[in-house]
Amino acid sequence: MLIVSQMDNYQSPNLLLFFHPLASFCHKVLIALYENGTEFEARLVDLLEEESSAELFAYWPVGKIPILRDRVREKTIPETSIIIEYLDELYPGKERLIPKEHTSALETRLWDRFFDLYVSEPMQKIVVDRLRPIGQRDQLGVEQAYQRLPIAYGMLETQLNSRRFIAGESFTMADCSAVPALFYTDTILSFRNTYPKLEAYFERLLERPSVKRTIDEAEPYFHMYPLFDKIPKRFLKEKK
Repeated sequence: MLIVSQMDNYQSPNLLLFFHPLASFCHKVLIALYENGTEFEARLVDLLEEESSAELFAYWPVGKIPILRDRVREKTIPETSIIIEYLDELYPGKERLIPKEHTSALETRLWDRFFDLYVSEPMQKIVVDRLRPIGQRDQLGVEQAYQRLPIAYGMLETQLNSRRFIAGESFTMADCSAVPALFYTDTILSFRNTYPKLEAYFERLLERPSVKRTIDEAEPYFHMYPLFDKIPKRFLKEKK
C-alpha cells in the first residue's frame, strides 16, 4: 500500500530516503540508488529519539526503515524490494535492477527474498538477541538461526556454480540484497574458507563503487554494532 501525505517540501530532490547508515536493509536500498546515480535526499533517523523519528512515523506508522518518500507523486514506499522495484520503474537508471524478461525477473526476486529471509533474518535474530538483557534472551531462536545459516550458505554456493552474480551475469536487486546480508553474517558465522564460490562472489560485490560507498558511509557507525570486534580491519578507518 502506498501512503499519501501533504508534508512534502518541493524545494528538495524528488526522493527522500529515511534511513540509518548502520542498518543492513538500508544498505540494500542505498546500493540500488548509488548503482544508478539516482538523486535523493537522505534523512538519517534515530528510532530511539522521538524528534528524529517523528516524520518517519507520520509517513509510515509501522516505523521501520528504510522508507522512500516520492515528493512529486506524494507517495510513501516502504519495504526494500518494493522500493527498488519502484525506482526501477519510475526512476530508472542506466542499469535495470529487475530484468524485463519474465523468467529472469522471477529469478531475481527469488534470490532477493532468499537473502532477506534466510541470511539477513537469522543474522538479525542473533544480533538483536545480544542487545537483550540476559534473562530475556531467546536461546532457542538463536540456536535455530545459527542452524539456518550453513544451509543458506550451501544453497548459495550451489547457485553460484557457473554465475558471476547470484541471478545470472548481470548485477540485480538480488545482489543489492546480498551485500549487507553477507557483510554482517560474516561477522557471526563466517562463510570464508568453507564456501569458496560464495567468498569470491562477495569479493566481486565489494569491488563495486556503490558497495564501497555504502560501507564507507556506514564505517563511522560500526562501533555501535554489537559484534564490532568481528568486523575485518580493512573496513575500518585508522583512528588518528
